[in-house]
Amino acid sequence: MLAYSLKRLVLAFLVVLTVSGITFTLTNAAIDPAKALAGESATAADIEAIRKAYGFDRAYIVQYADWLGSALTGQFGESFRMRRPVATLLAERLPVTMTLGVCALAFALLLSIPLGVVAALKPNSAVDRVALSLSVLGQALPTFWFALMMIILFGVVLRWLPISGSDTWLHFVMPSVALGYYATPAFMRLTRAGMIEVLASDYIRTARAKGLRPGTVLFKHALRNAVIPVVSLAAVQFGFMLGGSVVIETIFALHGVGFLAWESISRSDIPVVQAIVLLISLFYIVLTLVADLLNAYLDPRIRVA
Repeated sequence: MLAYSLKRLVLAFLVVLTVSGITFTLTNAAIDPAKALAGESATAADIEAIRKAYGFDRAYIVQYADWLGSALTGQFGESFRMRRPVATLLAERLPVTMTLGVCALAFALLLSIPLGVVAALKPNSAVDRVALSLSVLGQALPTFWFALMMIILFGVVLRWLPISGSDTWLHFVMPSVALGYYATPAFMRLTRAGMIEVLASDYIRTARAKGLRPGTVLFKHALRNAVIPVVSLAAVQFGFMLGGSVVIETIFALHGVGFLAWESISRSDIPVVQAIVLLISLFYIVLTLVADLLNAYLDPRIRVA
């Protein structure tokens, strides 16, 4: 297990280096940081002076090494537009995004696991077909369209929920549903497939033959083993949700990291964009690493694969 863990850690570190290099290269290739910092009315002499003052005229590898070294210490420079440390901006906005991600993941699990269990108990029945239809519908609906429809229905027509802001828990209801519903089909199908396989296993038949109550067989023995892959997938999906929060936070005006990303992209605020891309990528890489290690711990066959 130790050798496998070290191997995965090294691989994760190499992925972080690759992502950071791509992020730094693409952001600087898309927008000249000296021009972005100088403003639209700056002259060529002003831009050149800023390029020398901030070290943008140095070799690319030197700039990248300096940026990466600062990023490893939690320092991402200063925002071009807000004139504040990027790390401070991220610290202020991150709680909103994390709250949205946790709520969305909880909604997806609370909806998908019961649906998957019910569908597995009655395969090929009307209940199973309804559950599978909801699964297909969840992946077919664009997230932004689903979010806008909820705003129209629950925010404008019925006036049950607020449509923007993050002041109370009610402000997170629609964004969490919109973000979590897209992840529900994967959880539901995995739960259904796992339950069907487990319910057909020998130890479940033995438990039933011993006269154990159906509820004990279902929840203590069957579901406990069937949801192990779901737990691993949940870690990966949580990373996807943090990355997908850009669209949802923009639609609902939640002032989290996603909304900050949209603001920074529209304003060509390169340091903030670089930091957000690296941060979200790091979250996803760490969560994937945790899922891999958890799978290897639960299934020793993975360690020698």
